[in-house]
Amino acid sequence: MKKVIPITSEASFNAPSKPINVTFPVIGDATLSGLKNPPPLSLYIHIPWCVKKCPYCDFNSHESRSEIPEKRYVAALIADLEQSVPRVYGRKIKTVFFGGGTPSLFSAETINHILSAVRMLTPLDYDAEITLEANPGTVDTAHFIGYKEAGVNRVSLGIQSFNADYLKALGRIHNDKEALEAAKLALNIFERVNLDVMYALPNQTLENALADAQMAISLNPDHLSFYHLTLEPNTPFHHSPPSLPSDDTSADMQEQIEALLAEHGYLHYETSAFCKANSQARHNLNYWQFGDYLGIGAGAHSKLSYHDKITRETRHKHPNAYMQASESGSAVDHTWIIENEDLSFEFMMNALRLNNGFEKKLFSERTGLPWETIAMRLTEASKQGLIKEDLQYIKPSLTGQRYLNNLLELFLN
Repeated sequence: MKKVIPITSEASFNAPSKPINVTFPVIGDATLSGLKNPPPLSLYIHIPWCVKKCPYCDFNSHESRSEIPEKRYVAALIADLEQSVPRVYGRKIKTVFFGGGTPSLFSAETINHILSAVRMLTPLDYDAEITLEANPGTVDTAHFIGYKEAGVNRVSLGIQSFNADYLKALGRIHNDKEALEAAKLALNIFERVNLDVMYALPNQTLENALADAQMAISLNPDHLSFYHLTLEPNTPFHHSPPSLPSDDTSADMQEQIEALLAEHGYLHYETSAFCKANSQARHNLNYWQFGDYLGIGAGAHSKLSYHDKITRETRHKHPNAYMQASESGSAVDHTWIIENEDLSFEFMMNALRLNNGFEKKLFSERTGLPWETIAMRLTEASKQGLIKEDLQYIKPSLTGQRYLNNLLELFLN
Protein backbone atom coordinates (compact mmCIF):
# COMPACT_ATOMS: atom_id res chain seq x y z
CA MET A 1 0.00 0.00 0.00
CA LYS A 2 1.10 3.56 -0.64
CA LYS A 3 1.18 6.40 1.82
CA VAL A 4 -1.14 9.30 1.20
CA ILE A 5 0.40 12.22 -0.68
CA PRO A 6 -0.56 15.41 1.19
CA ILE A 7 -1.55 18.61 -0.57
CA THR A 8 1.21 21.13 -1.13
CA SER A 9 -0.14 24.45 0.12
CA GLU A 10 -2.23 25.54 3.05
CA ALA A 11 -4.78 27.06 0.71
CA SER A 12 -5.23 23.89 -1.37
CA PHE A 13 -8.46 22.00 -1.33
CA ASN A 14 -10.00 19.06 -3.12
CA ALA A 15 -10.32 19.25 -6.88
CA PRO A 16 -13.97 19.26 -7.95
CA SER A 17 -15.64 16.67 -10.09
CA LYS A 18 -15.35 17.06 -13.86
CA PRO A 19 -17.32 20.17 -14.87
CA ILE A 20 -20.28 19.89 -17.18
CA ASN A 21 -22.84 22.45 -18.24
CA VAL A 22 -26.26 21.70 -16.73
CA THR A 23 -29.70 23.22 -16.36
CA PHE A 24 -30.66 23.55 -12.71
CA PRO A 25 -33.94 21.93 -11.61
CA VAL A 26 -36.71 24.29 -10.56
CA ILE A 27 -37.61 24.69 -6.89
CA GLY A 28 -39.27 21.50 -5.75
CA ASP A 29 -37.46 19.29 -8.24
CA ALA A 30 -35.02 18.37 -5.50
CA THR A 31 -31.92 16.30 -6.12
CA LEU A 32 -31.13 15.91 -2.41
CA SER A 33 -33.12 14.15 0.27
CA GLY A 34 -32.76 16.49 3.22
CA LEU A 35 -30.40 19.48 3.03
CA LYS A 36 -32.18 21.67 5.57
CA ASN A 37 -29.68 24.45 6.24
CA PRO A 38 -26.66 25.74 4.33
CA PRO A 39 -23.26 25.11 5.93
CA PRO A 40 -20.83 27.87 6.97
CA LEU A 41 -19.57 30.01 4.10
CA SER A 42 -15.98 31.04 3.36
CA LEU A 43 -14.57 33.38 0.71
CA TYR A 44 -11.46 32.49 -1.29
CA ILE A 45 -9.75 35.24 -3.33
CA HIS A 46 -7.19 34.12 -5.90
CA ILE A 47 -4.23 36.29 -6.89
CA PRO A 48 -2.67 34.44 -9.86
CA TRP A 49 0.74 36.07 -10.30
CA CYS A 50 4.17 35.05 -9.00
CA VAL A 51 7.64 36.50 -9.44
CA LYS A 52 8.73 33.05 -10.63
CA LYS A 53 6.86 29.79 -11.17
CA CYS A 54 8.27 27.04 -8.93
CA PRO A 55 9.08 23.78 -10.77
CA TYR A 56 6.90 21.69 -8.44
CA CYS A 57 3.83 23.97 -8.55
CA ASP A 58 0.67 22.95 -10.42
CA PHE A 59 -1.52 25.77 -9.09
CA ASN A 60 -3.07 28.35 -11.40
CA SER A 61 -0.20 30.82 -11.17
CA HIS A 62 1.58 32.89 -13.80
CA GLU A 63 4.99 34.57 -13.82
CA SER A 64 4.75 38.36 -13.75
CA ARG A 65 6.96 39.01 -16.78
CA SER A 66 5.54 42.50 -17.20
CA GLU A 67 3.70 44.94 -14.98
CA ILE A 68 0.79 43.28 -13.18
CA PRO A 69 -2.58 44.88 -14.14
CA GLU A 70 -3.40 45.27 -10.45
CA LYS A 71 -6.19 47.86 -10.74
CA ARG A 72 -7.95 46.08 -13.58
CA TYR A 73 -7.73 42.72 -11.82
CA VAL A 74 -9.11 44.13 -8.57
CA ALA A 75 -12.01 45.69 -10.49
CA ALA A 76 -12.65 42.26 -12.03
CA LEU A 77 -12.59 40.64 -8.56
CA ILE A 78 -15.14 43.12 -7.25
CA ALA A 79 -17.34 42.67 -10.32
CA ASP A 80 -17.09 38.89 -9.83
CA LEU A 81 -18.17 39.26 -6.21
CA GLU A 82 -21.08 41.52 -7.22
CA GLN A 83 -22.22 38.90 -9.74
CA SER A 84 -21.99 36.20 -7.05
CA VAL A 85 -23.91 37.98 -4.30
CA PRO A 86 -27.36 36.70 -5.40
CA ARG A 87 -26.14 33.10 -4.96
CA VAL A 88 -25.06 33.68 -1.35
CA TYR A 89 -27.46 36.47 -0.45
CA GLY A 90 -27.80 37.03 3.29
CA ARG A 91 -25.24 34.38 4.24
CA LYS A 92 -22.50 35.53 6.58
CA ILE A 93 -18.90 34.99 5.49
CA LYS A 94 -16.95 33.33 8.29
CA THR A 95 -13.42 33.33 6.81
CA VAL A 96 -11.51 34.97 3.97
CA PHE A 97 -8.35 33.57 2.34
CA PHE A 98 -6.11 35.37 -0.15
CA GLY A 99 -4.26 32.60 -2.03
CA GLY A 100 -2.21 32.34 -5.16
CA GLY A 101 0.07 32.76 -6.84
CA THR A 102 1.61 35.29 -4.50
CA PRO A 103 -0.96 37.63 -2.91
CA SER A 104 1.85 39.57 -1.21
CA LEU A 105 2.76 40.97 -4.65
CA PHE A 106 -0.28 43.23 -4.17
CA SER A 107 0.08 46.34 -2.06
CA ALA A 108 -1.58 46.79 1.32
CA GLU A 109 -3.74 49.51 -0.23
CA THR A 110 -5.02 47.03 -2.80
CA ILE A 111 -5.80 44.39 -0.18
CA ASN A 112 -7.62 47.05 1.83
CA HIS A 113 -9.64 48.03 -1.25
CA ILE A 114 -10.67 44.40 -1.84
CA LEU A 115 -11.66 43.84 1.79
CA SER A 116 -13.62 47.09 1.83
CA ALA A 117 -15.61 45.81 -1.15
CA VAL A 118 -16.18 42.48 0.61
CA ARG A 119 -17.54 44.28 3.66
CA MET A 120 -19.78 46.46 1.51
CA LEU A 121 -21.20 43.64 -0.61
CA THR A 122 -21.51 40.81 1.93
CA PRO A 123 -22.18 40.33 5.65
CA LEU A 124 -18.63 39.60 6.83
CA ASP A 125 -18.50 38.07 10.32
CA TYR A 126 -17.17 40.55 12.88
CA ASP A 127 -14.43 38.14 13.99
CA ALA A 128 -13.78 36.57 10.59
CA GLU A 129 -10.42 34.90 10.13
CA ILE A 130 -8.74 36.77 7.24
CA THR A 131 -5.61 35.02 5.96
CA LEU A 132 -3.12 36.21 3.36
CA GLU A 133 -0.50 33.97 1.79
CA ALA A 134 2.91 35.62 1.53
CA ASN A 135 6.26 34.78 -0.04
CA PRO A 136 9.32 35.62 2.09
CA GLY A 137 10.94 37.24 -0.94
CA THR A 138 8.15 39.80 -1.40
CA VAL A 139 7.46 41.19 2.08
CA ASP A 140 8.95 43.53 4.65
CA THR A 141 7.81 45.29 7.82
CA ALA A 142 5.82 47.93 5.93
CA HIS A 143 3.95 45.26 3.96
CA PHE A 144 2.96 43.33 7.07
CA ILE A 145 1.88 46.43 8.98
CA GLY A 146 -0.18 47.57 5.99
CA TYR A 147 -1.87 44.19 5.62
CA LYS A 148 -2.76 44.17 9.31
CA GLU A 149 -4.24 47.66 9.11
CA ALA A 150 -6.30 46.50 6.09
CA GLY A 151 -7.89 43.79 8.24
CA VAL A 152 -5.69 40.75 7.63
CA ASN A 153 -5.35 38.93 10.97
CA ARG A 154 -3.48 35.79 9.90
CA VAL A 155 -0.52 35.26 7.58
CA SER A 156 0.48 32.01 5.89
CA LEU A 157 4.15 32.21 4.94
CA GLY A 158 5.58 29.95 2.22
CA ILE A 159 8.91 29.08 3.88
CA GLN A 160 9.30 25.58 2.35
CA SER A 161 12.80 25.23 3.88
CA PHE A 162 15.30 27.13 6.01
CA ASN A 163 18.17 25.58 4.05
CA ALA A 164 19.66 27.64 1.20
CA ASP A 165 20.53 24.60 -0.92
CA TYR A 166 17.03 23.14 -0.78
CA LEU A 167 15.43 26.51 -1.48
CA LYS A 168 17.57 26.79 -4.58
CA ALA A 169 16.65 23.26 -5.64
CA LEU A 170 12.96 24.16 -5.25
CA GLY A 171 13.36 27.26 -7.40
CA ARG A 172 12.27 29.63 -4.62
CA ILE A 173 13.06 33.34 -4.97
CA HIS A 174 14.10 33.71 -1.31
CA ASN A 175 17.13 32.36 0.53
CA ASP A 176 17.52 30.94 4.04
CA LYS A 177 18.21 34.33 5.67
CA GLU A 178 15.15 35.89 4.03
CA ALA A 179 13.01 32.94 5.13
CA LEU A 180 14.04 33.38 8.76
CA GLU A 181 13.74 37.16 8.69
CA ALA A 182 10.26 37.07 7.10
CA ALA A 183 9.06 34.54 9.68
CA LYS A 184 10.31 36.69 12.55
CA LEU A 185 8.73 39.83 11.08
CA ALA A 186 5.37 38.12 10.61
CA LEU A 187 5.41 36.72 14.14
CA ASN A 188 6.28 40.13 15.54
CA ILE A 189 3.29 41.77 13.84
CA PHE A 190 0.59 39.07 13.71
CA GLU A 191 -0.73 36.92 16.55
CA ARG A 192 -1.63 34.16 14.10
CA VAL A 193 0.99 32.89 11.66
CA ASN A 194 1.25 29.67 9.67
CA LEU A 195 4.58 28.50 8.28
CA ASP A 196 4.47 26.19 5.25
CA VAL A 197 7.40 23.75 5.28
CA MET A 198 8.12 20.86 2.88
CA TYR A 199 10.07 17.65 3.30
CA ALA A 200 11.33 14.83 1.05
CA LEU A 201 13.08 17.50 -1.00
CA PRO A 202 15.69 16.83 -3.71
CA ASN A 203 18.66 15.05 -2.08
CA GLN A 204 17.35 15.91 1.39
CA THR A 205 18.62 13.85 4.32
CA LEU A 206 16.59 12.88 7.37
CA GLU A 207 18.88 15.05 9.49
CA ASN A 208 18.24 18.12 7.35
CA ALA A 209 14.47 17.54 7.26
CA LEU A 210 14.46 17.44 11.06
CA ALA A 211 16.63 20.56 11.18
CA ASP A 212 13.94 22.43 9.20
CA ALA A 213 11.29 21.18 11.63
CA GLN A 214 13.36 22.21 14.64
CA MET A 215 13.88 25.69 13.21
CA ALA A 216 10.16 26.09 12.54
CA ILE A 217 9.33 24.95 16.09
CA SER A 218 11.89 27.34 17.61
CA LEU A 219 10.03 30.28 16.06
CA ASN A 220 6.91 29.18 17.97
CA PRO A 221 4.13 30.02 15.47
CA ASP A 222 0.62 28.99 16.39
CA HIS A 223 0.28 26.88 13.21
CA LEU A 224 2.60 24.77 11.07
CA SER A 225 1.96 22.92 7.80
CA PHE A 226 4.35 20.16 6.73
CA TYR A 227 3.96 18.84 3.19
CA HIS A 228 5.56 15.98 1.33
CA LEU A 229 6.99 17.23 -1.98
CA THR A 230 5.00 15.65 -4.79
CA LEU A 231 5.74 15.44 -8.50
CA GLU A 232 2.51 16.79 -9.97
CA PRO A 233 1.66 16.22 -13.66
CA ASN A 234 2.43 19.04 -16.07
CA THR A 235 5.19 20.50 -13.91
CA PRO A 236 8.93 20.70 -14.69
CA PHE A 237 9.68 18.36 -11.76
CA HIS A 238 7.32 15.78 -13.23
CA HIS A 239 8.90 15.98 -16.68
CA SER A 240 12.49 15.97 -15.31
CA PRO A 241 12.31 14.44 -11.83
CA PRO A 242 14.99 15.47 -9.33
CA SER A 243 16.69 12.93 -7.10
CA LEU A 244 14.32 12.44 -4.19
CA PRO A 245 14.66 10.50 -0.93
CA SER A 246 13.47 6.90 -0.97
CA ASP A 247 9.95 6.05 0.19
CA ASP A 248 11.37 4.59 3.41
CA THR A 249 13.40 7.72 4.13
CA SER A 250 10.38 9.93 3.36
CA ALA A 251 8.27 7.85 5.73
CA ASP A 252 10.92 8.25 8.44
CA MET A 253 10.91 12.00 7.86
CA GLN A 254 7.13 12.16 8.23
CA GLU A 255 7.02 10.05 11.38
CA GLN A 256 9.90 11.81 13.14
CA ILE A 257 8.64 15.29 12.21
CA GLU A 258 5.22 14.40 13.60
CA ALA A 259 6.78 13.08 16.81
CA LEU A 260 8.96 16.19 17.19
CA LEU A 261 5.99 18.50 16.75
CA ALA A 262 3.95 16.54 19.27
CA GLU A 263 6.76 16.86 21.83
CA HIS A 264 6.53 20.64 21.48
CA GLY A 265 2.79 20.91 21.94
CA TYR A 266 1.58 20.93 18.33
CA LEU A 267 -1.69 19.06 17.78
CA HIS A 268 -1.70 17.02 14.56
CA TYR A 269 -5.31 17.70 13.61
CA GLU A 270 -5.21 17.16 9.83
CA THR A 271 -3.04 15.20 7.40
CA SER A 272 -0.53 18.04 6.95
CA ALA A 273 -1.61 20.56 9.61
CA PHE A 274 -0.36 21.09 13.16
CA CYS A 275 -1.36 23.77 15.64
CA LYS A 276 -1.19 25.03 19.19
CA ALA A 277 -4.36 24.81 21.29
CA ASN A 278 -7.41 26.39 19.61
CA SER A 279 -5.39 27.61 16.62
CA GLN A 280 -6.74 25.46 13.81
CA ALA A 281 -6.95 27.13 10.41
CA ARG A 282 -10.65 27.99 10.44
CA HIS A 283 -10.77 28.57 6.69
CA ASN A 284 -9.31 25.17 5.81
CA LEU A 285 -11.32 23.50 8.57
CA ASN A 286 -14.44 24.65 6.73
CA TYR A 287 -13.18 22.89 3.57
CA TRP A 288 -12.46 19.70 5.47
CA GLN A 289 -15.88 19.73 7.13
CA PHE A 290 -17.51 20.09 3.70
CA GLY A 291 -18.58 23.67 4.27
CA ASP A 292 -19.36 26.07 1.44
CA TYR A 293 -16.92 28.47 -0.17
CA LEU A 294 -17.23 31.16 -2.78
CA GLY A 295 -14.07 31.45 -4.87
CA ILE A 296 -13.41 34.59 -6.89
CA GLY A 297 -10.46 35.28 -9.16
CA ALA A 298 -8.80 33.55 -12.10
CA GLY A 299 -9.41 29.78 -11.97
CA ALA A 300 -11.09 29.90 -8.54
CA HIS A 301 -13.51 27.15 -7.50
CA SER A 302 -16.72 27.47 -5.50
CA LYS A 303 -18.94 24.98 -3.69
CA LEU A 304 -22.38 26.33 -2.84
CA SER A 305 -25.30 24.53 -1.20
CA TYR A 306 -28.99 25.16 -1.71
CA HIS A 307 -32.01 23.40 -0.28
CA ASP A 308 -32.38 21.29 -3.44
CA LYS A 309 -28.83 20.88 -4.74
CA ILE A 310 -25.10 21.35 -4.12
CA THR A 311 -23.21 23.00 -6.94
CA ARG A 312 -19.67 23.69 -7.98
CA GLU A 313 -18.49 26.47 -10.25
CA THR A 314 -15.18 27.53 -11.75
CA ARG A 315 -13.84 30.82 -13.14
CA HIS A 316 -11.83 31.30 -16.32
CA LYS A 317 -8.25 30.24 -15.58
CA HIS A 318 -6.12 32.68 -17.52
CA PRO A 319 -6.02 36.14 -15.92
CA ASN A 320 -6.78 37.97 -19.16
CA ALA A 321 -9.71 35.69 -20.01
CA TYR A 322 -10.97 36.02 -16.46
CA MET A 323 -10.80 39.83 -16.47
CA GLN A 324 -12.59 40.03 -19.82
CA ALA A 325 -15.30 37.62 -18.67
CA SER A 326 -15.82 39.38 -15.36
CA GLU A 327 -16.02 42.75 -17.08
CA SER A 328 -18.73 41.38 -19.36
CA GLY A 329 -20.72 40.00 -16.43
CA SER A 330 -19.83 36.32 -16.85
CA ALA A 331 -16.88 35.55 -14.56
CA VAL A 332 -18.11 31.97 -14.01
CA ASP A 333 -16.88 29.56 -16.67
CA HIS A 334 -18.65 26.33 -15.67
CA THR A 335 -21.39 25.45 -13.19
CA TRP A 336 -22.55 21.93 -12.36
CA ILE A 337 -24.48 19.99 -9.76
CA ILE A 338 -22.61 17.44 -7.65
CA GLU A 339 -24.49 14.23 -8.26
CA ASN A 340 -25.62 12.21 -5.25
CA GLU A 341 -23.24 9.35 -6.05
CA ASP A 342 -20.30 11.79 -5.89
CA LEU A 343 -21.34 13.61 -2.71
CA SER A 344 -20.42 10.76 -0.38
CA PHE A 345 -16.90 10.50 -1.78
CA GLU A 346 -16.32 14.24 -1.79
CA PHE A 347 -17.49 14.54 1.81
CA MET A 348 -15.29 11.65 2.96
CA MET A 349 -12.31 12.88 0.91
CA ASN A 350 -12.37 16.02 3.04
CA ALA A 351 -13.63 14.87 6.43
CA LEU A 352 -11.29 11.88 6.71
CA ARG A 353 -8.26 14.17 6.43
CA LEU A 354 -9.13 15.25 9.97
CA ASN A 355 -7.39 12.99 12.45
CA ASN A 356 -10.28 13.29 14.91
CA GLY A 357 -12.75 12.61 12.12
CA PHE A 358 -16.27 13.97 12.15
CA GLU A 359 -19.54 13.77 14.02
CA LYS A 360 -21.89 11.37 12.25
CA LYS A 361 -24.74 13.87 11.96
CA LEU A 362 -22.44 16.16 9.94
CA PHE A 363 -22.68 13.82 6.94
CA SER A 364 -26.41 14.34 6.46
CA GLU A 365 -26.24 18.02 7.45
CA ARG A 366 -23.66 18.76 4.76
CA THR A 367 -24.76 16.39 1.96
CA GLY A 368 -28.51 16.03 2.48
CA LEU A 369 -28.08 12.26 2.14
CA PRO A 370 -29.14 9.61 4.67
CA TRP A 371 -26.48 7.84 6.76
CA GLU A 372 -27.36 4.56 5.06
CA THR A 373 -25.68 5.90 1.92
CA ILE A 374 -22.25 5.16 3.37
CA ALA A 375 -23.05 2.57 6.07
CA MET A 376 -21.87 -0.51 4.14
CA ARG A 377 -18.64 1.16 3.03
CA LEU A 378 -17.89 2.22 6.60
CA THR A 379 -18.43 -1.36 7.70
CA GLU A 380 -15.84 -2.49 5.16
CA ALA A 381 -13.43 0.24 6.28
CA SER A 382 -13.86 -0.91 9.86
CA LYS A 383 -13.17 -4.53 8.89
CA GLN A 384 -9.92 -3.40 7.27
CA GLY A 385 -8.93 -1.48 10.40
CA LEU A 386 -8.95 1.88 8.59
CA ILE A 387 -11.49 3.69 10.78
CA LYS A 388 -12.67 3.86 14.38
CA GLU A 389 -16.35 4.35 15.14
CA ASP A 390 -18.52 4.98 18.17
CA LEU A 391 -22.13 6.11 18.56
CA GLN A 392 -21.36 9.69 17.56
CA TYR A 393 -18.06 9.89 15.68
CA ILE A 394 -16.12 8.39 12.79
CA LYS A 395 -12.37 8.92 12.57
CA PRO A 396 -9.52 7.33 10.66
CA SER A 397 -7.43 4.88 12.64
CA LEU A 398 -3.67 5.34 12.74
CA THR A 399 -3.51 2.91 9.82
CA GLY A 400 -6.22 4.88 8.04
CA GLN A 401 -4.22 8.09 8.49
CA ARG A 402 -1.09 6.48 7.09
CA TYR A 403 -2.91 4.92 4.13
CA LEU A 404 -5.60 7.51 3.51
CA ASN A 405 -5.75 6.81 -0.23
CA ASN A 406 -6.73 3.21 0.47
CA LEU A 407 -9.44 4.35 2.87
CA LEU A 408 -10.86 6.85 0.40
CA GLU A 409 -10.94 4.30 -2.41
CA LEU A 410 -13.67 2.48 -0.52
CA PHE A 411 -16.00 5.43 -1.14
CA LEU A 412 -15.32 5.75 -4.86
CA ASN A 413 -18.10 4.64 -7.19
